Amino acid sequence: MTTRLLPWLFVLVMAVGPLWLGDQYILYVLTSTGIFIIGAMSLNLLLGYTGQLSLGHIAFFGIGAYTSALLSLGFDLDLGGAEPFVLGPQPVWIAFLGGILVAALFGFLIGKLAFRVRGAYFVIVTISFAQVMRMVALNWVDLTEGPMALNNIPPLSVWLPWDGVLPLYKKEYNYLLVLAVAVVCFLVIQRLVQSRVGRALVALRENESLARSVGIDVTRYLVVATVIAAGMAGAAGGLYTHYIRIVDPDVFMFIYTVTMVIMVVTGGKGTLAGPIVGGLAFGILPEVLREVARPEVQWIIYGVAMIVVVFFLPQGIVPAVKNWFAGRRKRVAGTALGLRKETSA
Repeated sequence: MTTRLLPWLFVLVMAVGPLWLGDQYILYVLTSTGIFIIGAMSLNLLLGYTGQLSLGHIAFFGIGAYTSALLSLGFDLDLGGAEPFVLGPQPVWIAFLGGILVAALFGFLIGKLAFRVRGAYFVIVTISFAQVMRMVALNWVDLTEGPMALNNIPPLSVWLPWDGVLPLYKKEYNYLLVLAVAVVCFLVIQRLVQSRVGRALVALRENESLARSVGIDVTRYLVVATVIAAGMAGAAGGLYTHYIRIVDPDVFMFIYTVTMVIMVVTGGKGTLAGPIVGGLAFGILPEVLREVARPEVQWIIYGVAMIVVVFFLPQGIVPAVKNWFAGRRKRVAGTALGLRKETSA
């Protein structure tokens, strides 16, 4: 019972954060970290549960960001006909859902293509896809504004019975929105990995040949995982673009994928809590170091901390903590059994 309540207690503590966090900058850091934690959770579905390393995962994040921005701003597109295709500004939540759907669609297409190969070839395909999307965003100036960026993107909004439509300009509102989306994504992943699909994904990770021999459709399950992971990454991108309210081709930078991989690996890949713990640790650490060290020293400390975690906790922080508590319970149980034997003797 305590184990089941612990995640909800954590969510409650995080939800009341704006009530005791008076510093707006801290809220900004937590909100930005939360967005990338959602991206890391989606990556963990591939890396942790299927064993497929996608180094182009930021592409889905960027697709969600650009699609949501373009739909909310409206755009015109010359398709070679007599009149250009014109789409007016759409409601922000329609734009946000559109970003998720488009990212999931690209996840389906890339999954169908990339999962015909394995290993290094799969990594190359995903990296190439992210670079192609970055070049499209950079050079398709008529649609994306290229390096000038899309700006004045409207924030997400909510409808309140007593106040009508309320744009989420305040950092507190965006913080709670990111937390709510993160909880939804967590529950979806939890339900998925505990289902028959999740067991099939783990079987593929552990022994693909054996999984095939018992009738598991490898490509089908991997594509399902990719579509869901891409959709969640697109949701993170949509949150990012409506929170920052500007998006440019740098959103496809490789360093962001590396950041997600660090969050997953250090927290514990293949665990539900791993990306969250790793994301909080290595998302907030740079901001803590900013106050105590020069920029060049910050990255040295950051790198050393990551190496220490990987070296001493090769399975990640969450599995290490679980193993420690399991060992402690065994020692306590062994001590109690020994005392009972001595008493009975």
